[in-house]
Amino acid sequence: MTITNSLPDGPRVPYWLRIIKFIFRPIDYVEDFAKVYGDNFTIWSKGENQLVYFSHPQALEQIFTADPSYFEAGRGNQTLRFLLGDHSLILLDGDRHQRQRQLLTPPFHGERMRAYGQAIREITQQVSNEWVIGKPFNIRASMQEITLRVILRVVFGVDEGPMFQQLRQLLTSTLDIMSSPVMSGSFFFRFLQKDWGAWSPWGKITRQLSQIDQLIYTLIQERRAESGQNRQDILSLLISARYEDGQPMSDVELRDELMTMLVAGHETTASALTWAFYWLDRLPEVREKLLQELSSLGANPEPSNIAKLPYLTAVCQETLRIYPIVLTAFFRVAKSPIEIMGYKLPKGTRIIPSIYLAHHRPEVYPQPNLFKPERFLERQFSPYEYLPFGGGNRRCIGLAFAQYEMKIALATILSQFQVSLVNKRPVRPVRRGLTLASPAGMQMVATPQVKQANKPVVV
Repeated sequence: MTITNSLPDGPRVPYWLRIIKFIFRPIDYVEDFAKVYGDNFTIWSKGENQLVYFSHPQALEQIFTADPSYFEAGRGNQTLRFLLGDHSLILLDGDRHQRQRQLLTPPFHGERMRAYGQAIREITQQVSNEWVIGKPFNIRASMQEITLRVILRVVFGVDEGPMFQQLRQLLTSTLDIMSSPVMSGSFFFRFLQKDWGAWSPWGKITRQLSQIDQLIYTLIQERRAESGQNRQDILSLLISARYEDGQPMSDVELRDELMTMLVAGHETTASALTWAFYWLDRLPEVREKLLQELSSLGANPEPSNIAKLPYLTAVCQETLRIYPIVLTAFFRVAKSPIEIMGYKLPKGTRIIPSIYLAHHRPEVYPQPNLFKPERFLERQFSPYEYLPFGGGNRRCIGLAFAQYEMKIALATILSQFQVSLVNKRPVRPVRRGLTLASPAGMQMVATPQVKQANKPVVV
């Protein structure tokens, strides 16, 4: 490839016009640019720090395998500081990021993670048993209730009592405010980040975060006083963990990482589950094939056996491919000139790996706008072709847990209910805070699931 000294071609659009489209038409925003400019394009703005989108697998491999010291990634997430705090893994760079990542990773893998399967199943059953047969309900709200309760039990270690109720109410309210159009805009327009009193969106969220902090710090103190109780929730595991120098995490570090796990693991998994039920209703042949596979396990299967099912895994993978919960991986700011796909990018360039565009390349995914789980059974995709959780040293540490939770929740509900859309019209993702989600008011109806004959599974 010919090496150039310029950035990829791209649009020159006024900032305010571009951001409005980015907020209200997020998929059109990237698709329209890609149709004109291809895999790699620059969104030109005033000044020297341009935005460069990459979605070609070769470019993504170069970005994700580059020495992390070439980039600042935490700097690109400063808009989340008010929520996550200075010590959040998402905002850290360099040695501090690596040190924190090593401490946070173990609870999300192996036997410890699998031990959470029963809790996920119990919570899913509790929430779905509250549905009234034949009466429409908000599917997203139900999925949010499941994922929030899972995080409160598995991560925070609370599932009943006053502390549970207060945290549940405050967190639900705060995350709902964050997903509103006004708050979505405030992430990109600083003038909206003003506290005009308790009645204003920013003022309300600031006050609620203060209340949440008080509860979290109280919980941390209570948990520290319970040393020796052999608790397995992630907060307790992190309290007992030690850095290489033998030091424990501070209360502030614990608070910031708890909020990070909540924000990264609650809304995202709820959105993915909502989309999964949407596609299963839209495509009865996919649903029937999945039900047939689930029936092969018999009654009350072990969560670990559910997680191994190939077609269920493919359904979850395709759900995260076609409408990834976040459009892009964390963007990197070049700390020095760097070459990607033959382009020499100057220091300060903001490099954006596009998950959505990578997932819709016809060369990799034929008929990319069709929901086809079979594509994941026919071949394996590289981490530069399929990247719903980002890549490189910034890949989400909770990806295995999120996929596990999706599988257990889907299997638990489908074993009891058929969940059908009230309105059969196709829908497109909308912005919900910093994520993509189904439209907020999507209604579904639950009816008893017809038991499947135990026939050989064809996948």
